[in-house]
Amino acid sequence: MKQGIHPEYRPVAFQDASTGKVFVTRSTATSARTVEVEGETYPLIVVDVTSDSHPLWTGKQRLVDTAGRVQKFHEKYARFGGRAAGR
Repeated sequence: MKQGIHPEYRPVAFQDASTGKVFVTRSTATSARTVEVEGETYPLIVVDVTSDSHPLWTGKQRLVDTAGRVQKFHEKYARFGGRAAGR
């Protein structure tokens, strides 16, 4: 392995946005936000999905309001005419 070309890994805290769970792992990611975990201060990266909230790991399916999103799409693009407006 070549010396001096690889990024430096350091402890970083990641927080699941939906569950609030925080875990510390090594990463090259940086952040201006910090969090204290077990008396140590780490850079904080907030992520949408982790194993704490992903349906594959939790076995629970999250309900997604697809009908509401489709309705918003039709309302947004109704002024352009075409198929989206006519449905």
